Amino acid sequence: MARGSRDSTGPSGLLVVDKPAGLTSHDVVARTRRLAGTRRVGHAGTLDPMATGVLILGINQATKLLTWITGETKSYDAVIRLGASTVTDDAEGETTATAPAGAVEALEDAAVDAAVAGLTGDIQQVPSAVSAIKVDGKRSYARVRSGEQVALSARPVRIDEFTVHERVRTTGANGVPVLDLCVSVSCSSGTYIRALARDLGAALGVAGT
Repeated sequence: MARGSRDSTGPSGLLVVDKPAGLTSHDVVARTRRLAGTRRVGHAGTLDPMATGVLILGINQATKLLTWITGETKSYDAVIRLGASTVTDDAEGETTATAPAGAVEALEDAAVDAAVAGLTGDIQQVPSAVSAIKVDGKRSYARVRSGEQVALSARPVRIDEFTVHERVRTTGANGVPVLDLCVSVSCSSGTYIRALARDLGAALGVAGT
């Protein structure tokens, strides 16, 4: 990590963090600010608290480089659960709907593959309502948690790869049948994997997280 120029104090550079589950991206930034002794720390993209993986930070002068990194293609490994939806579109939220009786059991591989193909390429995606997107100056997740109904606008995203590696039929916490898909996704910046899971479930008529 190189020394900063005269208009900044402390070290400057890019820091690659393997973010553990349970920390928000802001938590990682806050800890880095304390360790580096500067408030000038930013990150290239946000990982959900439950997600693990690479989070790239810029410190002092290197924050200028984050603009170039943020727009790059992102790659994720995830498990999509078909058969239930939640308020957060992920496994941590309260269940809001489950699939009709027999719907998950009746799902055929060909139907899943067709729905995955329909969500590959250039698509319009509505971000998850429980997200850091600002609505009239206030984070969307804060509005949802205060009881507001938030309707975010669809935005263009690109899904370069959406591959299903494994399919596991099991039961959810409430005893209903579910289908877990182990997937890899490569996508443009701004894509929500949670929203992709939600939309896949909706396309198949069984809900998804």
